Amino acid sequence: MESQTSSAPGSDSRGIRLFREVVESGRPLTYIKSTEEQRVSELLNEAAQRLFPAPIPVWSWSLTEGMRRSGQAASEGPTADARGAVEFVAQHPGSGIFHLKDFHDPLRDGADVRRRLRDLYQHCFEQGKFIVISSPVQFIPDELSRQVHYFELLLPDLSEILGFLRAQAAAIVASGGAVDDSADTLQQIGQALQGLTLDEARHALRRALATGKPLGLESLPALYEEKRLLVNRAGMIQFVADGAKIDRVGGLEVMKKWLLDRRELFVARDRLSAEIVPKGVLVMGVSGCGKSLSVKAIASCFGLPLYRIDMTEVFSGRYGKPEGAFAEACRMLEQIAPAVVWFDEIEMGITSAESAGEQGRLFAFFLTWMQEKTSGLFVAATANRIDLLPAEMIRKGRFDEVFFVDLPLDDERIEIFRIHLQRRGVDPQQFQLDRLTRLTKGWTGAEVEQCVVSALTAAHLQNRAPNDEDLLSAAGRVVPLSKTMKEQVDHIRQWAYDRAVRASPSEFAR
Repeated sequence: MESQTSSAPGSDSRGIRLFREVVESGRPLTYIKSTEEQRVSELLNEAAQRLFPAPIPVWSWSLTEGMRRSGQAASEGPTADARGAVEFVAQHPGSGIFHLKDFHDPLRDGADVRRRLRDLYQHCFEQGKFIVISSPVQFIPDELSRQVHYFELLLPDLSEILGFLRAQAAAIVASGGAVDDSADTLQQIGQALQGLTLDEARHALRRALATGKPLGLESLPALYEEKRLLVNRAGMIQFVADGAKIDRVGGLEVMKKWLLDRRELFVARDRLSAEIVPKGVLVMGVSGCGKSLSVKAIASCFGLPLYRIDMTEVFSGRYGKPEGAFAEACRMLEQIAPAVVWFDEIEMGITSAESAGEQGRLFAFFLTWMQEKTSGLFVAATANRIDLLPAEMIRKGRFDEVFFVDLPLDDERIEIFRIHLQRRGVDPQQFQLDRLTRLTKGWTGAEVEQCVVSALTAAHLQNRAPNDEDLLSAAGRVVPLSKTMKEQVDHIRQWAYDRAVRASPSEFAR
């Protein structure tokens, strides 16, 4: 059967491309797994108008409403039961698309329904009839397994989201609202809505409009909030809202420059070869030296939402077997791309001796996924016990780069002092911070921050402005990790000497 379209195939949504294959191959029985029943109906109506030499009718059946023709309110004849719906298809003159909603139960319980569908297979093929079963669950009986064409209607892709967004924008304007409908703005809003169903996207737009502002780039935080609610339902994935600008990261100039350079490549990923599109980085090093902050800065630098996968949660057993839970989490992340994905303490998912078999399968899946994942995901993994990471994880090709975050050097510690004072509304120019250089040697960035907090707390308790003596006094009470855990810290630094790129430009200090 010939088909025609009103636009080039490359501009079609994923759903239309999948159903075009059904029409072109003349498959009379199709099973679509989807929770979005309305979206399936809209897909079939669009297909009926576009994929045939002339539009054909679309009929839909449900147990509660019987058989109805698209656009009509009244049901047609005695079709309240599943067998009646199948007989309606058999007796209908001419071609058509017949949408049978939630038909998995009739398939499971009705031997006569299964037999009648087998009888109709050749009849439908000859008359150009297409029976489409839709259900949120998959059930295809053995008798029909070779006759039924199955596909899962995944979450809307960007093409479908943009089409939906244009229609919503037109409706908003028609009702008196304001929309920035420039191509670039719609593209960014569409990317923010990826990973949502169309109903969820509609709720997100309403959330944005409820702020009283026009729909535009300033609406992005409200749209990301809807995605936060979505991913939080998964349990293992957390939306991280407290991002950090890259200029709030003290030191680590080598890594910051690398990220700024790769940002342009990631933004242009759709126009570039997959080989040069950045895939991700592994950031490892001494605890408290800024690994987590760096990951948050990556998301801010790339202008993308940040989602965190907790490997401890993956192995907790609360979400089923670890390998299945991890695969499901990765699949959801691909659906909500573009995004930065943070695998926190990734070594915890690779070195747990209690579940070596599951662990090996999970690790093998991760390595394959890193090679094949969608280009819209940038992976940022962090690790503390870096000596536990297998060679396959850190070799070139898995991550674009492996950075080691060491104890900050003298000028980096002073920069971190300035950043934390400024964040708390204190002018660092009033302090002689160079006096802290020798006293804070071997400190982590986290220890610098706590020194600032302690100094400001002491000044606040005395109802006065902080001064140099407050910082010096607080610094004198700190025993850094590099002393309390000297052997462990030295081991980590020595291990990384020849195995990673230093995130700071200065010479590596043994």
